[in-house]
Amino acid sequence: MDLWERARSFAGEAAKRSQELSLEAAKRSSVLVSETAKKSKEIFSETAIKSREMAAEATKQADLLAGQIMHLASDIPVPSIPPIPAISPLPSAAESEPDAAELERYGITEDLRAFVNGMTISTFRDFPLQDEPEMSDVPTVSNVRQDLNEWQARHATLVLSAVKEISKFRYELCPRYMKERKFWRVYFLLVNNYVTPYETKYFEELKVKAEEEKMVAQKEISQTSQATTSEEKDTKVPSKTSTSSNREQDLDVFLLGDLGSDDEGPDAGDDDELDDDFDKIDGASVSTPASCKIDTVTSQFIRWY
Repeated sequence: MDLWERARSFAGEAAKRSQELSLEAAKRSSVLVSETAKKSKEIFSETAIKSREMAAEATKQADLLAGQIMHLASDIPVPSIPPIPAISPLPSAAESEPDAAELERYGITEDLRAFVNGMTISTFRDFPLQDEPEMSDVPTVSNVRQDLNEWQARHATLVLSAVKEISKFRYELCPRYMKERKFWRVYFLLVNNYVTPYETKYFEELKVKAEEEKMVAQKEISQTSQATTSEEKDTKVPSKTSTSSNREQDLDVFLLGDLGSDDEGPDAGDDDELDDDFDKIDGASVSTPASCKIDTVTSQFIRWY
């Protein structure tokens, strides 16, 4: 009985002690939480004050730097910027489409459109034409093989944009079922009766134009040659005239003799020689007529020249 009372008394004291410890722990925890909250509030407040001070200082420095930049910029001459030219608008699809005259020139007519509308994919795929070896060195420009002639290449380009059925057939057949070269061979064989007259007319016009250009070039060459010949003749005429004048002057000097300058007279000692010369001339005139002497001298002078 005493043992039971003692155990009961010990349990009550333990419960009371535990309660007291719990109250004390709760009290200390509350105090610690309060102090932590107070400290956090103080730290947050101090951080906010520091942030405001730093922001104010940064703003002040930015304003100062902006003022210095504006001052420096006012001293630098600003180059004049030329106006940017207006960019012309891109041509619309309607403007890029070929006109009716070009379509007519390359054989894309209403009869051709009606004939093409009756074609199907089987028309191309089942056409009895064997594939030929592919020529890798033949270029492709504007989705058209360049092993076609000039007229056929332009016709193929126009028909792809103007006749949607041909564009659709080509997209579905090439290169899955046939080579592109075979596709265009089959196409031109099918539409041969519709396009041959236009192709023939095109090359005839080119031939006539080439002949006209050739004639114009020959005419220009002929005119240039005639002008050059005329200039050469004009250059040679003064030379002949000058040569003839020099020869006449030499003939006069030979026949009449060099009389010398009018300002120079004969010396006194030469009078006897002049008299002797005149005597010889008088004696000669008796025996030989003067006309015969002149004719003889003239013929001799002409032989020299």
